[in-house]
Amino acid sequence: MTATLELGTLDAEAADTAAGWHRVCRLEDLEPAWGEAALVGGRQVALFRTLAGGVFAVAQQDPATGSHVMARGILGSKGSRPTIASPLHKEVYDLETGECFSTPGLRIEAFGTRVSDGFVEVEL
Repeated sequence: MTATLELGTLDAEAADTAAGWHRVCRLEDLEPAWGEAALVGGRQVALFRTLAGGVFAVAQQDPATGSHVMARGILGSKGSRPTIASPLHKEVYDLETGECFSTPGLRIEAFGTRVSDGFVEVEL
């Protein structure tokens, strides 16, 4: 499944977009435990909805390789922290902070998310 944004929803969110929030898709468009790639404000973003109901967004670009593949990563957790493992070399990143648990010095950009009126919004 591919998350899509209808252009008509942009006008309703113009004020929030100026403040950094971008409406991306309906929450129901995100399958739990699966990632989706989206172009948000000109940036490639990987979106995730966890089985516990959390919604997260990180950069689509894998910090270790430069490849845009993070939406195909493996969701998991480290203790109570939700994580994403790169599909290429399996580096494990905290979905909330972007910290890499497996390779010191690596970090992925993590973005704020919220659900408003049933839509997922990402803060860039």
